Amino acid sequence: MWTGWWLWPLVAICTADQFRDNAVRLMQSTPVIDGHNDLPWQLLNKFNNQLQDPRANLTSLNGTHTNIPKLKAGFVGAQFWSAYTPCDTQNKDSVKRTLEQIDVIQRMCQLYPETFLCVTDSAGIRQAFQEGKVASLVGVEGGHSIDSSLGVLRALYHLGMRYLTLTHSCNTPWADNWLVDTGEDEAQSQGLSSFGQSVVKEMNRLGVIIDLAHVSVATMEAALQLSKAPVVFSHSSAYSVCQHHRNVPDHVLQLVKQTGSLVMVNFYNDYVSCKAEANLSQVADHLDYIKKVAGAGAVGFGGDYDGVSRLPSGLEDVSKYPDLVAELLRRQWTEAEVRGALAENLLRVFEAVEQVSDHKQAPGEEPIPLGQLEASCRTKYGYSAAPILHLQPGALLASLVTLLLSLYLL
Repeated sequence: MWTGWWLWPLVAICTADQFRDNAVRLMQSTPVIDGHNDLPWQLLNKFNNQLQDPRANLTSLNGTHTNIPKLKAGFVGAQFWSAYTPCDTQNKDSVKRTLEQIDVIQRMCQLYPETFLCVTDSAGIRQAFQEGKVASLVGVEGGHSIDSSLGVLRALYHLGMRYLTLTHSCNTPWADNWLVDTGEDEAQSQGLSSFGQSVVKEMNRLGVIIDLAHVSVATMEAALQLSKAPVVFSHSSAYSVCQHHRNVPDHVLQLVKQTGSLVMVNFYNDYVSCKAEANLSQVADHLDYIKKVAGAGAVGFGGDYDGVSRLPSGLEDVSKYPDLVAELLRRQWTEAEVRGALAENLLRVFEAVEQVSDHKQAPGEEPIPLGQLEASCRTKYGYSAAPILHLQPGALLASLVTLLLSLYLL
């Protein structure tokens, strides 16, 4: 009898080790595809994108959630690196800043070819898996990065962008962000404006994944209904588990299920537990819930590493992915379901986006109406010689008042 009380903890430890061993075994053949990592933003903030600074060496980089040894320990086989520029660049230098962040991602691949392979399609991800490298893809975080231009959207595609988050934490002139649902911002487009619909259609034509992290519920609904291809939430979680408006509500999860789309669960404590503190088990709760409501095919990982200030205990950096996978196995996820969450669900979505794309179709050309743009830092080249025809009614009235006042003063 005396030996029995200490035997059970030992059995529990051995069982836990077995789950982690199984997680490692699975991840050796199916490494994780992570939907969102902000390491490029850290490289800008810490080193002004000077990658040859010895302190920026990714094999020994300190003070970040991500470096090469941590990626290898976490069995990260593909990463959408965020080309992010803050909302205060909107109507200013957002395009320039975005180009610089795409450049730093590409230079990561050039400087560390033994680790990173920059790719632009699902076949490239599979190739990187075979070569034991981290497939590196560009995700542009925030629709303000295209500066309301289909031409810029196409140019970013040609530079390697393979998803675009329709908004960040600010409205664009054509799409509403999540702060509309909190009352902190006012709805401008009621989801997507007419031009916003053109952006979605052009993304489908090009083969750019539509990312609905950061958008309002109305924008989620509009994009899911309009898109001909599945979409992703690159770093969002389940609203019913944590009622934060960055998370995905149940009725939208039903649309995710119907469209074959994907929610890549975010690890930020505030979105996991709605508190400053969270743990690995609570992240698994989100994965469980999304699987329950939208199906196992709707689940992925979007850790948001190096983009957040607080992470759950047990998921402190990118090396911890095997521990989360072990928890899913402990919760009786099947190996097929785990492989789906690790990589196969994202690959399926990406392949569907590629199949919908049609570069033989004529590109969209209708510009956004001039009156919908903030004009303080803009030129008007290309708009009609009678730009008044492109103004919205309020702007039209203001222009007429100005004209009449000028005539009166003559």
